Amino acid sequence: MSTAVLPGAVKREHRLRLFLLQYASLILFLAVILVFSLLSARFFAVQNFLNILIQASHVAILGTGMTFVLLVAGIDLSVGAVMYLSVALLGTYFVGLPTLGSLALCALFGLIFGLVNAFFIVGVRVAAFITTLATLFIGRGIALFVTETKMVFYDSTILSLGRTSFLGIAWALWVAAAVFVVAWITLTQTRFGRQIYAVGENPDAAKKAGINVPVILLAVYAISGTLAGIAGFVSITQVGAASPTFGIEKEFAAIAAAVLGGTSLFGGRGGLIGTLFGAVLIQTVNNGLVIVNANPYVYPLVTALIIFLAVLVDSQRSRLLEAMNRRTIRVEEA
Repeated sequence: MSTAVLPGAVKREHRLRLFLLQYASLILFLAVILVFSLLSARFFAVQNFLNILIQASHVAILGTGMTFVLLVAGIDLSVGAVMYLSVALLGTYFVGLPTLGSLALCALFGLIFGLVNAFFIVGVRVAAFITTLATLFIGRGIALFVTETKMVFYDSTILSLGRTSFLGIAWALWVAAAVFVVAWITLTQTRFGRQIYAVGENPDAAKKAGINVPVILLAVYAISGTLAGIAGFVSITQVGAASPTFGIEKEFAAIAAAVLGGTSLFGGRGGLIGTLFGAVLIQTVNNGLVIVNANPYVYPLVTALIIFLAVLVDSQRSRLLEAMNRRTIRVEEA
């Protein structure tokens, strides 16, 4: 009797399951469009889809930052609070700044908050989940203190951005596109991007290969915070004001967008194109619920279901890939 090892042997049914899991978000997206189109004729209209893209822009920016964090097997639950804190400080203490100055200031506030997260996660070695959960409440608490829990309104310069377009494309989409291009080039065309994947795949091996793991971790949380600040500014140009509930549950939307797009919660696998798709999918669901006049109490349930599906798909996909990569040992008679 002899033993033969067949590396890379893959069962056909595994390939079919993997195909379905990899395209689960596309299947879900088509199902969502079909259901809402049947429920309301207004849903399947060009203008409505354009509105969905514009409304998804700030979720896409948040999801881009979250993708960086998830790729190193981290998590950032504070992004919604960072959104609120950035625009609260802007609207309270820095009224009248030029547009680009306001955008840069929100990004700076987000960067500082991201560095605070990184300090505790990398420097003090507190778990990312605990750190960002704590800073979620701290950030929101500071924002409520700054605004005295009142609604913050913004001047006409910022409000006009929501109606501004260039070459027929809304301003918010230009900002989201610029963020995506820079982030995509960073992840796919630079050494830093390859190091992010390496750290997420195996931090010990990455360290032995000479990668400065703490610097990579610090950088991804700084990026996440910066993009949260930018997302906050983009969002207020669309809604015109920041209420005490501004940014609530956006962290879950960002995580769901990234995971629905194929980024693994376990790190080392994923990309930004899928995140954009996930953000549009989430906004499509929200838009459809509004159009069909669904009960507002249903919204959190639907959001929770989407997140559950995203995590379930990611878990199943990771287990299947692990099984497929495992060598199959076949016992042969002598």
